[in-house]
Amino acid sequence: MDTNNGSDGDSSGNRIQGELSSVEDDNATAGNDSYSDGGGGDDDDGDDGVHESLLSSARVSRLRLHLARVSVSVSSCASCSRELCFPDVLHCFPAVSSLRAPKELEQQTMASFKEDHGKTLIPSRKPQTVIVARRPDSGGKEGSVISLLANHFLVQFDSSQKIYHYNVEITPHPSKEVARAIKQNLVDRNSDLLSGALPAYDGRKNLYSPVEFQNDKLEFYISLPIPTSKLSSNYGDVYDSKEKHEKLKLFRINVKLVSKINGKELSSYLSKEGDDWIPLPQDYLHALDVVLRESPTEKCIPVGRSFYSNSMGRSKDIGGGAVGLRGFFQSLRPTQQGLALNVDFSVTAFHESIGVIPYLQKRLEFLRDLSQKKTAQLTAEERKEVEKALKNIRIFVCHRETVQRYRVYGLTEDITENLWFADRDGRNLRLLTYFKDHYNYDIQFRKLPCLQISRSKPCYLPMELCVICEGQKFLGKLSDDQTARILKMGCQRPGERKTIIEGVMRGQVGPTSGDQEREFKLNVSREMTRLTGRILHPPKLKLGEGGHVRNLTPSRHDRQWNLLDGHVFEGTKIERWALMSFGGTSEQKSNIPRFINQLTQRCEQLGIYLNKNTVISPQFESSQVLNNPLLLESKLKKIQRSASNNLQLLICIMERKHKGYAFLKRIAETSVGVVSQCCLYPNLSKLSSQFLANLALKINAKVGGCTVALYNSLPSQIPRLFQIDEPAIFMGADVTHPHPLDDFSPSVAAVVGSMNWPTANKYISRIRSQTHRQEIIQDLGSMVGELLEDFYHEVEKLPGRIIFFRDGVSETQFYKVLQEELQSIRTACSRFQDYKPLITFAVVQKRHHTRLFPFELDQSSTQNHFLYENIPPGTVVDSVITHPKEFDFYLCSHWGVKGTSRPTHYHVLWDENQFTSDELQKLVYNLCYTFVRCTKPISLVPPAYYAHLAAYRGRLYLERSSESLGLFKGSSTLSRAAPPKTAPLPKLSENIKKLMFYC
Repeated sequence: MDTNNGSDGDSSGNRIQGELSSVEDDNATAGNDSYSDGGGGDDDDGDDGVHESLLSSARVSRLRLHLARVSVSVSSCASCSRELCFPDVLHCFPAVSSLRAPKELEQQTMASFKEDHGKTLIPSRKPQTVIVARRPDSGGKEGSVISLLANHFLVQFDSSQKIYHYNVEITPHPSKEVARAIKQNLVDRNSDLLSGALPAYDGRKNLYSPVEFQNDKLEFYISLPIPTSKLSSNYGDVYDSKEKHEKLKLFRINVKLVSKINGKELSSYLSKEGDDWIPLPQDYLHALDVVLRESPTEKCIPVGRSFYSNSMGRSKDIGGGAVGLRGFFQSLRPTQQGLALNVDFSVTAFHESIGVIPYLQKRLEFLRDLSQKKTAQLTAEERKEVEKALKNIRIFVCHRETVQRYRVYGLTEDITENLWFADRDGRNLRLLTYFKDHYNYDIQFRKLPCLQISRSKPCYLPMELCVICEGQKFLGKLSDDQTARILKMGCQRPGERKTIIEGVMRGQVGPTSGDQEREFKLNVSREMTRLTGRILHPPKLKLGEGGHVRNLTPSRHDRQWNLLDGHVFEGTKIERWALMSFGGTSEQKSNIPRFINQLTQRCEQLGIYLNKNTVISPQFESSQVLNNPLLLESKLKKIQRSASNNLQLLICIMERKHKGYAFLKRIAETSVGVVSQCCLYPNLSKLSSQFLANLALKINAKVGGCTVALYNSLPSQIPRLFQIDEPAIFMGADVTHPHPLDDFSPSVAAVVGSMNWPTANKYISRIRSQTHRQEIIQDLGSMVGELLEDFYHEVEKLPGRIIFFRDGVSETQFYKVLQEELQSIRTACSRFQDYKPLITFAVVQKRHHTRLFPFELDQSSTQNHFLYENIPPGTVVDSVITHPKEFDFYLCSHWGVKGTSRPTHYHVLWDENQFTSDELQKLVYNLCYTFVRCTKPISLVPPAYYAHLAAYRGRLYLERSSESLGLFKGSSTLSRAAPPKTAPLPKLSENIKKLMFYC
């Protein structure tokens, strides 16, 4: 998972919430008025297969020789750090590694696949080779010009400079932290043998030097004051009071030359003269990446590709036993301008370094007054929560002098006062007596369990004598309050963020703070990249026929429009609906009649009919009903029966956000067959026009209406590709994975497809569970096939073009996703006789770290205002910082209200429709105005957004049903078990399937 999962403000005011392990600002908009349905997925790395079926034997031979030079010995991949050797050295090349054949061979091959109407098909045989789409032109031309800065810093390297790659074997195997200490000791004491070099080390097996060592094979023995992590006896090393100083530990280090590499191939790849088919020279790029990470790794806490340090500002308590720490992200990227270092500001949460007892008091609500309840014993459920909070956290003890750190594997079954153990002489000792005799310490919390710090044998530590080690990333799911605090920490306006990033590049802990730049003859720019972007024009929009304003062009700076004098494009008629209340005070409940009256009025103003009378009087229930799915289901079915089993809408008002929300959604949409809309009582006290409008738009969309349409249809905007009588379908797909600490829950995949042409603003979904953390959509063929059938029933014609937007894919998986999922789409199409549509497959990425800042040479008059403004909606960049050869672009389609806008990155992997840059950019930008929940353009193309929401809804079904069965709660097992077989999602009710219930 990307260590900087942003929380992106979308235009509807509903933040897309990922499983937040770290958060940065990125324009979170004003708070959501209604109960937010949001979810997130995370990226997994995987192996990318390489097929040579379309390469000539000569090319294959050249490639094998090239790979032999790259990986003579075992090495490590830059992207995922797994060990690899030939022939799987290409297993995780990014998209640039898609192994292209030379142009003439590619043209011959693709020509052989041409069928009627010039449609390009993939051969049905396996294995097959897919060739990632190249940029079709020199970039787009439409729109007005804007000067920008990007947080990419040009890295110039001497292509003739050799880098010597050494393989490092350390015995016994140390942690990364210890390995780095060994490497530093090695350099300090053996300068002559290392030819005076200051090598860069990745903490695993790879060492890179700018000069050759004295010998190709070197062996060293180094002693460091690091205690053994294995216990010599059950308690000897843990409790031995006589051991005041840690013993030296001996390590054997073998260093062996693997290869001598230079930058000529990388330089050729980055130049426009380089062959299109050759893959990215990953070896030299990896070496430079390690070199530039060397200094930050020594001075900061590394987490993934980010680094955190108190030198960038003091840590901040965000509650719940967590602190927020500021840092920066860095990554070396091939771009059109050459090699560039992408550096960005970052914030993430760490466990607070305090005693375990005060940590639990902060983290768990039911232990807040633990110090006053020393004689209280944990219930079984509380014990599970405590174990879940502490599992895998590293701690140290404070009852004796030691630098030893231990990992918590679980809790003891017995409470502390009942624990006995065998000492070195085999005598049974009571734990309480032992600490009193050896340390003159009376254990206070005797009713609590002890920490179990060995995976396989009993080894106990009393909680009150343990302290959380600092520098541990917080792996638990952040609460709403924690999320809000850490978002605030990371919420920097563009000018502030730019200043911080530039400070990193010139500071004492950044990538240029050490001697590596000089040692390896690099020249890293301290200035951000200047470039020219374009601002696309907003589309003209069509509203409903019943309003005074029937069309408009968004002209405000934020491209927002209002519906004060207009109707939604398609308003629904809701005759049969009901209202349920869960909890709430008497005063809050008294607001219900006023709420119903004002909501029906607001709906009428928007061209939506909502009956002023509910089918049954408002039902007032206790919040406890949400905890009982059987009782909740019976009450919902009773309401459904009162509407003759034809209820159109159920509005649910909750006292506060409640975990039973998931039960409600699952039961309503799978058992009862009714669309629901939830909101919170605090919002009913104000009943602002904006809140009522937001609610009305969501209700209208869920019941079958839509908010807006493009005035000029897609066929009139892009006539070369789209025609009225030749429909196209827009699809979006996403996979959401369980929380990082969840080892069992299935992943959830969702695919959505547009069902109307040429309006293309209504999307229905298909949702499936699949193997735990599987990124490839396993049932994609079936899901796409079902959506095509639905499209045929609605439009009475199959789409001639499929535009497929795939969310949630990391660069390391581009090739694998394209290869497998493109074939699945083709398989789905083959279900229909003689059906071979043209397919465009594009990946949509929000989890990247490229930021764009407005730039003016003369800022004397408007400096303060200009620096702190975000780039305007419609800003597109397809040069300088984009891929050297492939078809990608950055588009910021929304206005950033808070923080710094994050543009969405679109990377086209396959394009049989042969879009030009202008055509695809206009299509994506215009679609961003058609999102049903708001009246402003959103940050990513709607099919991808809808797929994200649908996948989250599927996870909601699974997580709550799993928790009710106690399947995925923390257990006392000390090792991870294999995930169970994937549980299928409950089936949607038939009258829900064709509605946008998930939005």
